[in-house]
Amino acid sequence: MAVEIDFYMASRKRWFCHLDDDVYLNVPRLLKLLQKYNHKQDWYLGKPSLRHPLEVIDRENPGMKLAFWFATGGAGFCISRSLALKMAPYASGGRFMTTAEQIRLPDDCTIGYIIEHLLKQHLTIIDQFHSHLEALYLIKRHQLEKQVTFSYSKYSGKLNVLNIDGFDEKEDPTR
Repeated sequence: MAVEIDFYMASRKRWFCHLDDDVYLNVPRLLKLLQKYNHKQDWYLGKPSLRHPLEVIDRENPGMKLAFWFATGGAGFCISRSLALKMAPYASGGRFMTTAEQIRLPDDCTIGYIIEHLLKQHLTIIDQFHSHLEALYLIKRHQLEKQVTFSYSKYSGKLNVLNIDGFDEKEDPTR
């Protein structure tokens, strides 16, 4: 994530989007979504994997806790250029690793910590981002084209995948 952020900061791109490597992305739908938001304003777009804010021990204030939302990398998230520039003191030039080590959480949680806790900017939930922690079989065929991301998983031998006719489970078990 640190390398991704530094590469993005050196670019002139309007949006920074991160997806875990096992996420399917509907590129045309992502582009259509991003057109609805002004990259010159502060936007943190994604979907949390929890139904409540993440609560962690505040290492700077022993006995206290911090609570913040984070968008899971398993569903993907996007950050506007304006917000990314404000994140720079905590996330670019190698500082992302320092921040992550300070709170001792994974990279997507660290992004949420920086944006929600340090910068006081809220996550905008995008329901069309989907992680492997959701019941993907509930997404209907006629809704697929409107979705931005999908992930998948296997729990207790059962696949959590989209129900798409015509896909061979042996050829593409993660469909």
